[in-house]
Amino acid sequence: METTSLYSYFLAHPIISTDTRNIQAQSLFFALKGDTFNGNAFAAEALEKGASYVVIDEAQYQADDRFLLVPDVLTALQDLARHHRSQLQIPVIGITGTNGKTTTKELIHSVLSQQFDTYATRGNLNNHIGVPLSILSIRPQTEMAIIEMGANHVGEIAFLCGIAQPTHGLITNVGKAHLEGFGSFEGVKQAKGELYDYLASRQGTLFLQSDNPFLRGMAATRQIDQVVTYGFSPDNQLTGQLIEASPLLEVRWAENGDQASHTVHTQLTGSYNTENVLAAICIGRFFGLSPEKINRGISGYAPANNRSQLTKTPNNTVIRDYYNANASSMAAALENLRVLKADKKVIILGDMFELGNESYEEHGKVVAEACSLNASRVLFVGQAFAQHRRTGAEFYDTTEEASEALRKQPVQGALVLLKASRGMAFEKLVELL
Repeated sequence: METTSLYSYFLAHPIISTDTRNIQAQSLFFALKGDTFNGNAFAAEALEKGASYVVIDEAQYQADDRFLLVPDVLTALQDLARHHRSQLQIPVIGITGTNGKTTTKELIHSVLSQQFDTYATRGNLNNHIGVPLSILSIRPQTEMAIIEMGANHVGEIAFLCGIAQPTHGLITNVGKAHLEGFGSFEGVKQAKGELYDYLASRQGTLFLQSDNPFLRGMAATRQIDQVVTYGFSPDNQLTGQLIEASPLLEVRWAENGDQASHTVHTQLTGSYNTENVLAAICIGRFFGLSPEKINRGISGYAPANNRSQLTKTPNNTVIRDYYNANASSMAAALENLRVLKADKKVIILGDMFELGNESYEEHGKVVAEACSLNASRVLFVGQAFAQHRRTGAEFYDTTEEASEALRKQPVQGALVLLKASRGMAFEKLVELL
């Protein structure tokens, strides 16, 4: 079936399902395959549960005309999204980066939604499946879209840009993450820079944190049509500074040449989020929002996704930042904890994944930095950290072992940092704090 023919089915049934456990009525079900499952085998079940049509790529499952046969289901999904995007005449802001892209996306969405019907990637649907699903979620009434793009190897952002076709773009930062796939920090810059390449080829607009030397250098090597700068130095078009972070951020900002400044109170912790806030402000002003609307959008955003999320329990104040972790985000989290005021600090860190050959060295750096903070208690969890055992800290091979230690010796009256890669399942520790 050709993409244009499939698109007519999508227009009549513009809800996409990929999982029979949560089929929506009158949806199009795409029978995707994985390492341990074949979606074709669930196509009939999808129809029984309310899907109107199912897209399959194995003819033996085609029972009637509700089974739409294509050469490859994943390719059909991506081609359908690419075609749908080509029908849209709206600004699409592409976001990538090593750290902060989801928080920045949510902040931008909160700001732009004060004035426009705005769609943003839901959750973390930022890969070769998630980006097509996000594009296909954009409705006719949508005025703006924000699409998050993740990558763990060179060429992935270029591919996703071909689907999302961003008119505007932003790289939050570049750091040491997914080094197994990228090979090196230079590989990270090359991969993330594919967004800049796309914008340069399409006369797009770049929002640039120009105080970041890596981003500034990456942008300078491309001929990008329009560059809008934000940051901390006065030569940026949008300038800001952190006023308070104890622990929630208060940020002052102003536009270059404007004598008036504005102050916004956020529900975010972590001084490293200041530039994410400034990015959202910069984009809001670019699209004509008033300072009042922008500040309302920033202050109204409450993180609830275990990223820079502050939780007060009956016993402690917990910084929940365990959705993901890499070398640069660990360093930022520890630096933030260093400057926060608290009578008692406790650090609980879990292994960082996908660091490749640099894993041993980077985990060792984190151990040294964490132990230098004079916290009341420091716990390291995971086999990568266990290779750096030292006195003055606690080391546990698993999250379950750490849980048992917290039961035996509870933490009371402390500011606690919880930081780890998602696979460490640190949500199990919150209930013990």
